Amino acid sequence: MSVYTDANRANWDDRATLHADRGDHGYRISQYIADRSAISDVVRFDLPRLGSVEGLRAVHLQCHIGTDTLSLARLGARATGLDFSANAIDEARRLVADTGDDVDFVVADVYDAADVLAPGSFDLVYTGVGALCWLPSVDRWAQVVASLLAPGGALHLREGHPILWSMDERLDDDLHLRFPYWEREQPLEWDDDSTYVETTRPLTATRTYEWNHSLGEIVTALIRAGLRIDLLEEHDSVPWETLPGQMVERDGEFVLAALDGVAPLSYTLRASKAA
Repeated sequence: MSVYTDANRANWDDRATLHADRGDHGYRISQYIADRSAISDVVRFDLPRLGSVEGLRAVHLQCHIGTDTLSLARLGARATGLDFSANAIDEARRLVADTGDDVDFVVADVYDAADVLAPGSFDLVYTGVGALCWLPSVDRWAQVVASLLAPGGALHLREGHPILWSMDERLDDDLHLRFPYWEREQPLEWDDDSTYVETTRPLTATRTYEWNHSLGEIVTALIRAGLRIDLLEEHDSVPWETLPGQMVERDGEFVLAALDGVAPLSYTLRASKAA
């Protein structure tokens, strides 16, 4: 296993413990326990493009602590979540044990998903925001997605826009593109003790490594893997305050404050496998 993956896994093990706080911090897990109809804001945003998942065999890749996976199950899917963080999967299993939702969770690297799950057995592969930047090769990811899908199945991906990942978070009064837009062999290295939700303490595993992937590279990788692109929609919002001090909240999402609409911040992509 590479030093990059080891560092990222340690970081996400740490985040999982903090994000699963049963109080008012992290992902506010208590809402899913108290209200059996509650679904995540991420999945709620996806609903108009996701459509009905009733009865679908769904796998959520890079599922973290399972709140989006649980949400798919509450919408009627037969859901499985997969993540490389054992801590995250432990927290996801603890969550559904408390809520009573029927969800399976598996510990595995996303690149190994087709080795631990039956290939061709899913009607829906779901991937939420903030997942692809942790993967060095979008081509390998696309091959995994295609291998998991049953004939006629579909990928639903909402992700931070590669333009957003190119922006420097340490902004002044303007937007600055300072980081690679295209996939590079060498990752960007970060050392940061914060995460994207409020937590009870700083992170202790602070070093991470990330890769950007251009929109063209992502689309082309899926086409090479044999999938058909059915939808590509760009959005002016993202679910967390990615650029602190430069954003305002609107309807549960964050948009640019002074420069609203000048750049895409996220996108939704749907791709399908031939029946």
